[in-house]
Amino acid sequence: MMTIQPLSPEDAPAVAAMRQAASAHKGEKLGPEARPMFDAMFAATPAAANVRIEPATVGGITGFWLRLPNARPGASMLYLHGGGYVLGSAEALTHFAGQIAARVGADTFVPNYRLAPEHPFPAAIDDAVAAYHGLVAEGADRIVVVGDSAGGGLTLSLLSILASDKTKGMVQPVGAAVMSPWTDLALTGDTFETKAEADPIFTRGVLQGFADMYLQGQDATNPKASPLHAELNGLPPIRIDVGDDEVLLADAARYADRARAAGVEVTLSVWEGMPHVFQSSLGRFLAAEQSVDAVGDFLRQRLTDASLSNSTPSEA
Repeated sequence: MMTIQPLSPEDAPAVAAMRQAASAHKGEKLGPEARPMFDAMFAATPAAANVRIEPATVGGITGFWLRLPNARPGASMLYLHGGGYVLGSAEALTHFAGQIAARVGADTFVPNYRLAPEHPFPAAIDDAVAAYHGLVAEGADRIVVVGDSAGGGLTLSLLSILASDKTKGMVQPVGAAVMSPWTDLALTGDTFETKAEADPIFTRGVLQGFADMYLQGQDATNPKASPLHAELNGLPPIRIDVGDDEVLLADAARYADRARAAGVEVTLSVWEGMPHVFQSSLGRFLAAEQSVDAVGDFLRQRLTDASLSNSTPSEA
């Protein structure tokens, strides 16, 4: 199912102001030197009430637990941050991930997966797999996975890797949600041309720079790097939210088409006028609030349905 969310009159002035502010920096190449700026941007997201942040190590991967006072027993959420595999940190994303965790009602682990260029592919996906296995080892039997941008790509790659291990008895995610996922590091989507002017942030060159730092000469179509090229049979229900004005729009749409063709339940929500990972602008865009609420509703329902299916009916 695909839905188009129109740009609201309330958001139009804020979007115009954002575009004007971003225009001077569009196309600037970003490397490790941009990490403090990137982290500060996400750290500015308002914190959710009653979310306790705890440094932790899960599956050998350092990061942070986001603990809720009335979290669902046995349920966990894994949040994989974005940043082109070069930027971002678990600490900087705790506020944004905490907003989603509060809506889902599940304790959430945000791992500090290794970043390129210091740690090229497959370091990031290896760490994501290790963190997931760590959640299972700690007793989680219902898990949802969430990611934005490159973290969305990691999320979708993780789903395919886990589905291929079903015969080994690994606990499978019951659902996943991704925001503006980067699914094709080969950069073959047609929206690199059709949305080149509309995207206020990214160009093909910026993303090519990230891909080069992460892949360092390895195949961009490797399924563990580009989930668009992965085996998609047997995946859990997935929600995808993406802005209509993104060069990565085709990455989301093509993945959704391929997943549906493989029999996966997919919800694709396209938000008109919205930029890349607009959800992080909580308090600035009404659409950000609406999208994060919808993601929370979707994942909460997935955990509820899984809890009901795991329960034993009472005997008459």
